Amino acid sequence: MIPAESSVSSLIGIPTQRPTAWWLETLRKRAERMYGERLDLSKPVEFDSEEERLACVKFFNAAYRAEESGKAGAHRLAEEVRAWDPDLAECLVLYGNEEGWHRELLDEFLAHIGGGVTEMGWMVTSFYKTYAKAERMESIMLTNLMFETIGATTYRLSLRRVKQPLARQVLTILTRDESFHVPLNVHFIREILKHHPERSRARLKAIYQMVFHSLVLLSLGSRKVARDFDRISWKELTSAYIENLGRLFVNEPDLDFAPPRHLLAAFGMSRGSLRNADGVDAISVAAAEAAARREDVNVTPL
Repeated sequence: MIPAESSVSSLIGIPTQRPTAWWLETLRKRAERMYGERLDLSKPVEFDSEEERLACVKFFNAAYRAEESGKAGAHRLAEEVRAWDPDLAECLVLYGNEEGWHRELLDEFLAHIGGGVTEMGWMVTSFYKTYAKAERMESIMLTNLMFETIGATTYRLSLRRVKQPLARQVLTILTRDESFHVPLNVHFIREILKHHPERSRARLKAIYQMVFHSLVLLSLGSRKVARDFDRISWKELTSAYIENLGRLFVNEPDLDFAPPRHLLAAFGMSRGSLRNADGVDAISVAAAEAAARREDVNVTPL
């Protein structure tokens, strides 16, 4: 069990590479144990106020929508990929299944605290509608990767402050599994670009910049609805978003995505500082290798 204090790192490490065969074998092993993990619904969740309970419902509604979107995108891409790489397609299916399993857990949790799946705000809704219209595989996976990154960042920061055991169990599951999903999504992007070398990198870089700025704006909107639950300030969350989204690619010259300098500067960072940072590889292939054995995983700094 991880402590509820500030020892939980919010820093996301740099993904490294593994072949598709490794990812597929690992996903298959994870699938064997996935449904054996259950939420402890034996006790009610106690909140300090109704405002905290409602904020908790909204927090996990956002998580639900992200998992829902991830599942749909992965399964849709699997159909396109199967013709030229059946193993990669199976990876996408198994990844989508994990997202679907998260959605089932969130359904159970929300019902247990007297909530349910509700409509999102206009900003988040608009973002998901735009994402749903994306057609190119690499654009879908890049956007999904960035969503996974901010989700994992938020969950890790929340674990510093959330005290309710059941909420912490859900957060721990989500954080642990995103430790696997982020480098997996990087692998998907690389394989798709390898198959489609003709695709415009300039277009993909523009999408990276657009999504980066959009997610920073979403951090502001999320504070209005979730701060009574997770106790994270806008500055702390946004700074962590910028750092982790920037660190994703700063040491990946083959992908060549550069975080926006003006956002880094606004929060006292630079591309050089991100490149040279000695941080916890909380979301790296090393973490993914450990996360393959669900029963052995704690969400602690590595």
